[in-house]
Order: sequence, then structure tokens, then C-alpha cells
Amino acid sequence: MKKYISLLFTSLFLFALMSFVARTQNDPWPVPDKYKNMPNPVKSDEASIANGKALYSQHCKSCHGTKGKGDGPKAAQLNTECGDFTKPTTQSETDGALFYKTSEGRKDMPSFKKKIADQDDIWAVVNYIRTLK
Repeated sequence: MKKYISLLFTSLFLFALMSFVARTQNDPWPVPDKYKNMPNPVKSDEASIANGKALYSQHCKSCHGTKGKGDGPKAAQLNTECGDFTKPTTQSETDGALFYKTSEGRKDMPSFKKKIADQDDIWAVVNYIRTLK
């Protein structure tokens, strides 16, 4: 009987753990229409991409990785899946959606609207993310 109770508790623990993992990895991140449809006012040129890359290196690569694959040194410490910017699902998001997510953050992803106070700089990061295909 003790063996069955132990097996039951182990099964319940594993089920709860798998539910948590599935929930945190596939948790949708809704973006308000205002941002979804917002055009990027910063031209994606050599200067803005260089600026975006510098800001990305300073603020983003520790979690998202050098190449944007979500494999930075801090990624393993997060409770939620770190975004992979090379995936088609990320690349198909609008510039406004990427701007919103970077500005506002959620859960382990911090808000950058104070750390990167100039909105044009956040748009430059979006331009750089587009190069990580």
C-alpha cells in the first residue's frame, strides 16, 4: 500500500510539474491593437541597426543570447521560456508588437521603457532583432 501511495504522489508531482512547464513555455503574450498596428518610425538602416545591436548587447544578450536564440547565460535561471528571435513566429510579429514587448515586459522579461528611455532606441533594437533571422 505504501508503494502505491508513493507512486501516486510521484505521479501527481510529475503531472503538476509538466503542467507548469507547459503553461510557462506556451503562455500567449497578447499585444494591444494600438501597438500591433504601430509602424516603426525609425528607418532600418546601417546606423539604426548598429545602435540596436549595441543596445541589444548591453541589455538583451545575457538572456536572449548573442545570436538571439534564447540561449544567453542568464536564460537557464528564468522561470519562463526565453524568446528565440530567430524563429519564424517571432519574426512574423509586427514591429509594434516587438516594441510593446520590449517596452512593457512581463514575468521574467523586464520592462525597458526606463532603461532605454528614448523610444527611438527601442525601435532600433527592433530593427536589429529583424537581422537575427
